[in-house]
Amino acid sequence: MGSTSGFSRKTKGFEAACARLADSVAAADDIVIGAGAGLSTAAGLTYGGERFRRFFGDFAKAFGITDMYSGGFYPFPSPEVTWAWWSRQIYVNRYLDPPKDTYERLRNLVDGRDYFVITTNVDHCFQRAGFDKERLFYTQGDYGLWQCSVPCHQLTYDNEPEVRRMLAEQRDMRVPSELVPHCPRCGAPMAMNLRADVTFVEDEGWHRAARRYGDYLDAHDGKRVLYLELGVGANTPVIIKYPFWRLTAANPRARYACVNLGEAFCPDEIAERSICIDADVNDVLDALGV
Repeated sequence: MGSTSGFSRKTKGFEAACARLADSVAAADDIVIGAGAGLSTAAGLTYGGERFRRFFGDFAKAFGITDMYSGGFYPFPSPEVTWAWWSRQIYVNRYLDPPKDTYERLRNLVDGRDYFVITTNVDHCFQRAGFDKERLFYTQGDYGLWQCSVPCHQLTYDNEPEVRRMLAEQRDMRVPSELVPHCPRCGAPMAMNLRADVTFVEDEGWHRAARRYGDYLDAHDGKRVLYLELGVGANTPVIIKYPFWRLTAANPRARYACVNLGEAFCPDEIAERSICIDADVNDVLDALGV
């Protein structure tokens, strides 16, 4: 969309807004879910506070790190320490179940419906909650994948066995040197398959998912589509938020819904066909009865 004259904040009245959302879900031919970090936060996958101290108290004490996000950028003194950190971060955010059943409840909301999911989250929670993997597009990578750090080729590698071994064998914030991963082709260090710079590998699986998402949007153009945005902040609005606004504006039959604690808004141009709910996703799911 072009520039807007203003923004409409959350719909007045939580119950009324949730009732409108329930009606929009029921009336939609198709539901496109756009999910950001706020959805996983609602599921209990917090990167700071008690959860951080429980899993990374030793790193906090040794290096002054205050949360998992900033720790991912810390210049650790050796590869052995780096992979002690990353094996824990991968494990607790990718292979441990989330503390809350938020994703399972969201799946119940779309069960039996025509839907697609685009997400910037890298924790794989949608697939673990039973969403159809053919209807998922993880745009920013996956904690469960490694890639060559160069990269010398465009492939990714599942890391679960290696991560679990690192977790079991690390001592004093170090993994054994023989567990430090290297590219099987060029020998360079392996890296996380997370979009941080131009080295991010978009493998064939990524491209297939991107094509499926594009095809889905094209096939449902002009239909009664609900663009349901959950927990998407302002860090990467060009991936989900702005496209959802443009798609809603271009299709008079479409509806846009934004559920985000502290950041629920939309352009005035689509306000009459939008529902903005400034609330925790779990509270909204409660109100929807799922």
